[in-house]
Amino acid sequence: MNSSLMLRRFFCFNSTTTAVAAASSTSSKKKPLVFLGSPQVAATVLDALFNASKAPNSLFEVAAIVTQPPARRDRGKKLMPSPVAEFALDTGFPSDLIFTPERAGEDTFLSNLRALQPELCITAAYGNILPTKFLNIPPMGTVNIHPSLLPLYRGAAPVQRALQDGAKETGVSLAFTVHALDAGPVIANKTLEVDDQIKAPDLLALLFLEGSKLLIHELPSILDGSARLKAQPQDDSKVTLAPKISVEESWLSFDQEASVLHNKGGQGHGLK
Repeated sequence: MNSSLMLRRFFCFNSTTTAVAAASSTSSKKKPLVFLGSPQVAATVLDALFNASKAPNSLFEVAAIVTQPPARRDRGKKLMPSPVAEFALDTGFPSDLIFTPERAGEDTFLSNLRALQPELCITAAYGNILPTKFLNIPPMGTVNIHPSLLPLYRGAAPVQRALQDGAKETGVSLAFTVHALDAGPVIANKTLEVDDQIKAPDLLALLFLEGSKLLIHELPSILDGSARLKAQPQDDSKVTLAPKISVEESWLSFDQEASVLHNKGGQGHGLK
């Protein structure tokens, strides 16, 4: 597809007519699911959903994808779709069902989402705050893949913070999304040991790979409502936060202890 044409089609996501037509064409035997994600690690989850939706006994289909708007990337500063959008287009997913709102609370976007009548929304590193009026749309709720053992490391940088702290184990959690950040009931999780030589991008990729497997395993219970009953509230007394790493934090100073330098190095940052 011509790149300029692709981007023009990309920006024309806000046609309610398109969304209504898509909703009417959704198979009555499969429940429509909307996926939200943006970086390459989220494409791993989308790939797992595509594959699972093709199974003869599949309960769902991916009705639409929501991702960050095209941004200027690489040295040429070309306007490029997000890695998730690029992956979806490469698989032949309809470009007019890839939504790219600046904010997830935009009225036009929410109107399109309601028209699709999604049974469930799945998020994986989407990178946008979901307002209550979004969360009220899917009857089975919104489920998030978070790369930590919640309630540990709630926030934007759970993997980097775990490595910074020298954590010996981490994991991935599948949790219902609520208005408070990463605070919803946990459906399931998986623990992984942390190799002390692993870098943050590699650990992040591994956690989302495991998270995609966890999601596919739990989807039947999510769609029939039993996951809501078994999901465990988080213990707020054990909460730790994982805010985004600041530029100042990322630099290494050689008057720090060797263990601190090693743990920071795992994040892939430079030297000061």
